[in-house]
Amino acid sequence: MKQIVLIPVHNEVKSIASVVDALLEHFHGTILLVDDGSQDGSVEGLVDSVRSRIEVVRHERNLGYGASLISGFSYALQRGYDQVVTMDCDWQHEPSLVPQFFEVLSECDIVSGSRYLIQMPPDTYVPPERRRVNFEITAKICSETGLCITDAFCGFKGYRREVLQRLSCTEQGYAFPLQVWAQIVHFHFKVKEIPVPLIYPDPTRQFGGGIDDAEVRKRYYLEVWERERLKLGSQCGSRSCF
Repeated sequence: MKQIVLIPVHNEVKSIASVVDALLEHFHGTILLVDDGSQDGSVEGLVDSVRSRIEVVRHERNLGYGASLISGFSYALQRGYDQVVTMDCDWQHEPSLVPQFFEVLSECDIVSGSRYLIQMPPDTYVPPERRRVNFEITAKICSETGLCITDAFCGFKGYRREVLQRLSCTEQGYAFPLQVWAQIVHFHFKVKEIPVPLIYPDPTRQFGGGIDDAEVRKRYYLEVWERERLKLGSQCGSRSCF
């Protein structure tokens, strides 16, 4: 079973080395860093004899969070990986939990981390508008599809190869998860949520790209969701994901 951890990277020089080193302790497969046009030398010097299991894909310019995942998925498929776990490199996601994601993939098609399934330490402060937008979008997805999820935007996920072969993702920005959820429902993939800690290392960090305003961001998310549902012709009935 070939396994790979995919990490999008954009100007993360302060945290990426410590995250990668922690991940190397807990995971013994390949680590793929997708450098999305970083200007701070985030991935420079990370690949050495000690960190020999690291691969790097580079975007010459910043294309977006979704674009990084699309590039990483393509890399994994082309090289025959069977399972992919995605995580962030700013310590929002605990590297020690990666083996659990791969283990749970034996039971389902997609493993999705949830910061709201149960409370887990350290349960840090979350800007209220971010929590609200997440809850509202998650509730809409559930009410329209019957999907049973509690966190639509957690980037800590696991995918089987068969899922990546079916997904057709084009959304390059932060609404990438909405396109994925629409396709998950359309293809009737089995999803399992598992709890992960709620960690916001920097609550002041901005999205950029004109979506820092919560209402603007919410409209953008809804536009992508509705567009993808329309494209798929989804008239999804109620279903359980567990």
